[in-house]
Amino acid sequence: MAKVFDGLNEVPLISRAQLRSARQLLSRKHRVARGEFLVEGAQAVREALRVPRRVLALLVDDLSAHRELVAMADADLPILRITRDDARHLTDTVTPQGIFAVARNPCVQLPTLEQARLVMICVQVRDPGNAGTVIRCADAFGADAVLFTAGSVEVTNPKTIRSSVGSVFHLPIVSDVSIAEAMDWATGRGMQLFAADTRGEDLDWLDRAGVLGAPTAWVMGNEAWGLPAELLTRVERVVSIPMPGEAESLNLSTAAAVCLYASSTAQRVVN
Repeated sequence: MAKVFDGLNEVPLISRAQLRSARQLLSRKHRVARGEFLVEGAQAVREALRVPRRVLALLVDDLSAHRELVAMADADLPILRITRDDARHLTDTVTPQGIFAVARNPCVQLPTLEQARLVMICVQVRDPGNAGTVIRCADAFGADAVLFTAGSVEVTNPKTIRSSVGSVFHLPIVSDVSIAEAMDWATGRGMQLFAADTRGEDLDWLDRAGVLGAPTAWVMGNEAWGLPAELLTRVERVVSIPMPGEAESLNLSTAAAVCLYASSTAQRVVN
């Protein structure tokens, strides 16, 4: 049964120790050690609350503004009142949204993943905004999982979580796997491995040829240097996105969105 509060005074004020504990989650060291992270913003908190036993506490600065989310909380979930100043110390954004959740790490282990037809493998992706947007795109286009290889940005980085806008809670995410492990896992489950690169086969041609309808793992490289040459020899195809306009290239998350959409559309037609 959800909690119902008639006024802000019914919500206990966060203690200094509790605030210090929450602030520690801005540090990767503490996130990793505790297996917890901070979720900021109404949409992300809403999606976290929909996952059973994911949220450990809610921190709210204005109950009236977030009454709907408070009502979603389980009866035994701690809800703590914070001040606007507290909120500013819990984020690196200029204008805090005033609601946070302390949540358990959402990542899963690779062996726990079941059957998959569409996955994204991110190889040493370092930019947290790109990582979060890739997760959001994978969620939007019905991908079954996102894998981040060792050397990639931490999934629970605050900017990654914000950029995913709650999608981090919608699909399995694996982090810190080796490139070889990720690729072997995909091929072992019958997925074709496609690497996105500017020097590959035309994506539109592959779509017309019916190639994209099969189970696929897309491999995306680092924002600065792309995919290692030796990795390109291990994939089934190297694929490029046709760009008839004047732009020199697409950033990582945009390229991922195009490839995921193309595969998702083709797979829906096949099935």
